[in-house]
Amino acid sequence: MAEPALSIRGLTKVYGNGFQALKGIDLDVQQGDFFALLGPNGAGKSTTLGVVCSLVQKTAGKVSIFGIDVDKDFAKAKYQLGVVPQEFNFNQFEKVLDIVLAQAGYYGMTSREALPRAKQLLTDLGLWEKRNGSARMLSGGMKRRLMIARALMHRPKLLILDEPTAGVDIELRRSMWEYMRRINQDEGTTIILTTHYLEEAESLCRNVAIINNGDIVRNTSVRGLLAELNTETFLIDTSEAITDIPKIEGFEVKQLESTQLSLEVHRGQRLNDVFSALSEQGIQVVSMRNRANRLEEMFVSMVEGSGQGAIDQRVEKQEERV
Repeated sequence: MAEPALSIRGLTKVYGNGFQALKGIDLDVQQGDFFALLGPNGAGKSTTLGVVCSLVQKTAGKVSIFGIDVDKDFAKAKYQLGVVPQEFNFNQFEKVLDIVLAQAGYYGMTSREALPRAKQLLTDLGLWEKRNGSARMLSGGMKRRLMIARALMHRPKLLILDEPTAGVDIELRRSMWEYMRRINQDEGTTIILTTHYLEEAESLCRNVAIINNGDIVRNTSVRGLLAELNTETFLIDTSEAITDIPKIEGFEVKQLESTQLSLEVHRGQRLNDVFSALSEQGIQVVSMRNRANRLEEMFVSMVEGSGQGAIDQRVEKQEERV
């Protein structure tokens, strides 16, 4: 079996003040996957990616890229990796073409191979006509695309996209989706995406991990996650106390209180069948209300009561020092 594109084992990060940003996480991303790393702000996404890219020093654990231990041979591991960070981190007074050619030089590409590669990427991303202009003259969306072109110059096998479409209008966002989908499917590039746009993860990714408070709390397929999100939870209040949980074929029923039930309803199921079954079992319904079950609600439930705002500030301050 092929080595995972990214393998993380027991990854821990404890900052100098004792704050534990990562709590021994394990994670595998298989070769050729389009993988989403999701979670609320301050959950540990940026710390995890920072360790993978050797921008943040880990406390314990092991990180391997295509079987290459990052600690033992970072230069070789780094060659497999392309990174598109959230922030614009190029010299905005340089020419667009010079920015991507400089990246090629860092990875030992000759000018003979670098220039055609730069032309291909800038053309594909709609930037070739801007090649001789200063990067500061580009729009925000064009700067995002420039960062993608720069990250792909040396043909990395693993591409990390950290909020690549943040602040980009919907039309441009969708064109970027198409490009990322193409390099994943046609070129076999493994992609790890962090995003706050659920539609982005749904449209692009096959698998997803959700991180919260330094732990991986879910690791599943996007299809499986969306199947959960396509399930609505209803709360049913009854006129009298229930002694036995009613059985309703095709539905999952739980008793929350003596006069309250929860009911899981999948897309396409009929609530009329529920009322009929309850009536047949002598249960009178006083009220029924929907309890939202969207991804946003999932995040809220995960971070509820965790003091997440304080965590955000502590992580940001610590990462600035690393």
